[in-house]
Amino acid sequence: MAQLEFEKPILELEAKISELRHVSSDSEVNIADEIKRMQDKADKLLQQAYAKLTAAQKVQVARHQSRPHFKDYLKSLFTDFTPLAGDRNFADDHALIGGLGRFNGRSCVVIGHEKGHDTESRVYHNFGMARPEGYRKSQRLMEMASQFQLPIITLVDTAGAYPGMGAEERGQSEAIAKSIEKCLRVDVPIISVIIGEGGSGGAIAIAVADKIFMLQHSIYSVISPEGCASILWRSGDYAQDAAAALKLTAQDLYELKLIDGIIKEPLGGAHRHGEETIANVGREVQKALDELTPWDGAALKQARREKFIAFGREL
Repeated sequence: MAQLEFEKPILELEAKISELRHVSSDSEVNIADEIKRMQDKADKLLQQAYAKLTAAQKVQVARHQSRPHFKDYLKSLFTDFTPLAGDRNFADDHALIGGLGRFNGRSCVVIGHEKGHDTESRVYHNFGMARPEGYRKSQRLMEMASQFQLPIITLVDTAGAYPGMGAEERGQSEAIAKSIEKCLRVDVPIISVIIGEGGSGGAIAIAVADKIFMLQHSIYSVISPEGCASILWRSGDYAQDAAAALKLTAQDLYELKLIDGIIKEPLGGAHRHGEETIANVGREVQKALDELTPWDGAALKQARREKFIAFGREL
């Protein structure tokens, strides 16, 4: 597991516990009491650390490479998934995956960012940063969901849309804007969960939803702390200050009424307890789906429109 700076004392203690358990299993010496004492200390340190995370530390946790990614949720929560590729215009984008599947036995369209779990897969998925064809693919899938009256579930985890020259030449901003427009126009329920990073337009393109949730240690902002610091202070050294100023944590956004709920992560974060986190997300999505069903398409669209217009009035 990759190390977070504030977790180092905890990880060192956990490594010693692991060594002691190995010694205990290979010898007749009973050191169970010492292991229990050290485990209690590690649990206490973990609880103290996660009870007072700063915004900058939340950013680190949200980006942890061991957090469950879209494919992990796909494997655990959905059955009969059939990926649908291509935007019917230029190419298929591997950062944004989508298709048809069943959620708890119910047919749906599922769309999400995939970052990859190792060097090869990260390069293949472009580190979760979608190109225009990815957002045009999402529009196609949303249109299909509307046509066949299937709910849409989106899982967001991206640092932002890909900023390369080719993406700009192929209309990145237009593709994102059209994807947002499509979210507002479909007459089926949309449920969105920010499972890691929700970066800029790359995230909101598939997160204009009836119900928006964030994992407890995820982040959602108009720009990364590093990008904000480079603009305001001309230096990445101020990223921690930028993280605090951006109000990008789930707790900040819930207080501002920009999201509908926070999904609890087990103690120590999703990167320590992936399966439990995924199960928590599944329960919250099911609850939201139950609340939105049965639906009136026209009423859904109107309520979704009013919800987002109200953001500007309230803030």
